[in-house]
Amino acid sequence: MIVERAAATLAEHGVPDARVDAEWIVSHVAGVSRSQLALDGEVDDSGVWPLVQRRTLREPLAHVLGHWGFRRLTLRCDARALVPRPETEAVVERCVELLRGRDAPRVLDVGTGTGAIALALADEAGARVVATDVSEEALELAGENAAQLGLELELVHRDVRDGLPPGPFDLVVANPPYVTADEWETLEPEVREWEPREALVDEGQTDAIVLAALAVLAPGAALVLEVHEERAAAVSATLRDAGYDDVAVTRDLAGRDRIVDGRRK
Repeated sequence: MIVERAAATLAEHGVPDARVDAEWIVSHVAGVSRSQLALDGEVDDSGVWPLVQRRTLREPLAHVLGHWGFRRLTLRCDARALVPRPETEAVVERCVELLRGRDAPRVLDVGTGTGAIALALADEAGARVVATDVSEEALELAGENAAQLGLELELVHRDVRDGLPPGPFDLVVANPPYVTADEWETLEPEVREWEPREALVDEGQTDAIVLAALAVLAPGAALVLEVHEERAAAVSATLRDAGYDDVAVTRDLAGRDRIVDGRRK
């Protein structure tokens, strides 16, 4: 079966979870779900091998497929922005919890990338979202996703170190870069060679967001940050030192400390 042959080829090139990726590629070409592959028999492989070849070069699977699932949404994905991660879905969950009971809350998503967080909050919390990014290409991708999903975003080209759009906001959320320069060479090829470095390497963005958000949050409104699991305590201390109340750490589905939030007084 073509899945076995594709999986063997991927494994030879060191692709993690080769069997799973092969199933994703073949089901994508066949236009069926992964669970339907065994029922539908052999698939015409003319469209499979070009995608397998791309994956052997360690291009992210989401780029190869051209889309990726995020909570209730399917997002277009390519090299213009980071592929949405499962841990970021937990960030949205925390935001939804903090916004519960608010009617059409105004939210700021800093470093929106594909628009994943912003669009999920527009979809699930009925939020009116301003989405910023330092990358014009990422904003273009977020706009394409918004149009495809029929959801509205206000897109703003902005480097957080130059400040944030004017508030007041009922919530500010960000998944800022948190890889150190020393860690760069240890990253998987899918990340190091295919995803935008500016969205990954920490150059002071987290600290800048913590301080800048105080000027645009409504009183009692929360800042929510995705963080490196080993730096949750340090980021929590940064929020407390800046004057945030009720600082909390939330674990992702894997049990890692990945989300830090605090409220403006």
